[in-house]
Amino acid sequence: MRTDSSPGTDPSLGVLPAREHLPAGVGDAPVLDVVIPVYNEERDLGPCVRRLHRHLVGTFPYRFRITIADNASTDATPDVAASLAAALPEVRNARLEQKGRGRALRTVWSASDAPVLAYMDVDLSTDLNALLPLVAPLISGHSDLAIGSRLARSSRVVRGPKREFISRAYNLILRGSLQARFSDAQCGFKAIRRDVARVLLPLVEDTGWFFDTEMLVLAERAGLRIHEVPVDWVDDPDSTVHIVKTATDDLKGVWRVGRALAVGALPLDRLARPFGDDPRDRQVPGVPRGLARQLVGFCVVGALSTLVYLLLYSGFRTFTGSQVANALALLVSAVANTAANRRLTFGVRGRDRAVRHQAQGLVVFAIGLALTSGSLAALGAASADPAHSTELAVLVAANLAATVLRFLLFRAWVFPEPPAPPAPPAPPVPGAPDASRPTYDHELRTGR
Repeated sequence: MRTDSSPGTDPSLGVLPAREHLPAGVGDAPVLDVVIPVYNEERDLGPCVRRLHRHLVGTFPYRFRITIADNASTDATPDVAASLAAALPEVRNARLEQKGRGRALRTVWSASDAPVLAYMDVDLSTDLNALLPLVAPLISGHSDLAIGSRLARSSRVVRGPKREFISRAYNLILRGSLQARFSDAQCGFKAIRRDVARVLLPLVEDTGWFFDTEMLVLAERAGLRIHEVPVDWVDDPDSTVHIVKTATDDLKGVWRVGRALAVGALPLDRLARPFGDDPRDRQVPGVPRGLARQLVGFCVVGALSTLVYLLLYSGFRTFTGSQVANALALLVSAVANTAANRRLTFGVRGRDRAVRHQAQGLVVFAIGLALTSGSLAALGAASADPAHSTELAVLVAANLAATVLRFLLFRAWVFPEPPAPPAPPAPPVPGAPDASRPTYDHELRTGR
């Protein structure tokens, strides 16, 4: 997937390495670090950690660590955490003096040396048999993040109607406002590769419950792969989560992230994989790179743009002539069409060259304007007072012709494919002469 690098981006923060299978049994660092964020959980913390520890010892084939992230607890939670860390060698304790689940996860994950980072809620509502399927795609290099989903078809969930309604309503809001495609944002059962977290976490602003959603939305928009695992989940009736406050904070977060994405304020190009890691980057003989996906995206954007154009034309036509209404409607829809095709069809992200792309889009708009205006002029010459339905039919036909031309110009001129990087030189054949050194015949001719 193509990206435009934002000017001024620090290369040290930038593109992610290609995903590779993590080596097994190398070094002393654990492969998996499971973080359990807690606040005043003196009663549940001990049984939770011991149960998780038994499960990992018995089933997980790699080294692991369990980190208790204490969010400024005021009860005996710090003492319980300290005793667990002293009793179990794979358990450690981290104390934060400020509350916030997102803050705890960011702090511990950023300091961890494990290549796979996970977290789960202290109530262990999620069946632990889903833990290995959760982290396996990250260990293998298949995926960048993984989430447990209570809303998958094969998930088995026990909870009251109130929480069920809130969860499904929240995910519908995410799909409608942020175009999220993952099914469950708030299940407390997630994992991420450390190399991804190193670049992604600095972009996540929230420090509370919206942290998960923001992280997933940014990862998805950047083209990272999110693996979903159906889980068995039983609601904790003693949960201390304040539903109203959490829902309010989440909606504020949705508005903040949606606005940042709309204006292109997030440098998502930092999360790009190197060219060639995505199989869609590969050049297949006889198959133009990305053509099928671009055609689908262009048709969807074009259909929506045409609908917007016709609505605008009908609105403007009520108080002005057909030519002026056509020009105004086409101008507004063309700017939106260029922006949508830039991001959705041709995969260009970031602000770099955005103004240039819009200027080139306006040239394409002028060509479309000439086609549609010429069609209206021809209709006016053929009929002194054409019906409004006839005008719309002529405009649709003219727009279809303009659309074909627009796609060709967008693909070849406005958003051309970058040239593929040169192939690495072939390794030298043993015994073959080195082309970079003078041959014996050359030495005879030149005397050197």
